[in-house]
This record gives sequence, structure tokens and C-alpha cells, in this order.
Amino acid sequence: MVGREGRVTGTVGPGLVGEVMVSVRGGAEAFLAHPVSPEETIEVGTVIVVVEYQPPRTVYVARALGS
Repeated sequence: MVGREGRVTGTVGPGLVGEVMVSVRGGAEAFLAHPVSPEETIEVGTVIVVVEYQPPRTVYVARALGS
């Protein structure tokens, strides 16, 4: 999971549990998402990279380079 790219489908930000879609096992799956930087807000549609994975469905994300 760590290092995979995805796209924000529900705003990720301080005090929010956002949602991202990440490509896994030949498809795309939804994960609950938190920002790696606690003060950062990542808007819907932004390409992200998974920095930390906490099973079963929680990830910590950052904006992908160039996003």
C-alpha cells in the first residue's frame, strides 16, 4: 500500500476523516484517509500518495508530486 497513488473522493483535512480511492488488486478500493501533515487540507480530485497504511482500511496521505 505505501507508495501507491490514488485520488481524493472525500476531502481530507484537519478534524476530517476523508476518503481516497487507491488502485489495488486490479481494481480501485476506497480507504479512510487522514493527511500526513495535520494542518493540510487535500481537496476532492487531488492525486495523493499513501505514506502510511493502518489495516484494514485507513491510510495517511500526502499530495503526489506535481499535484
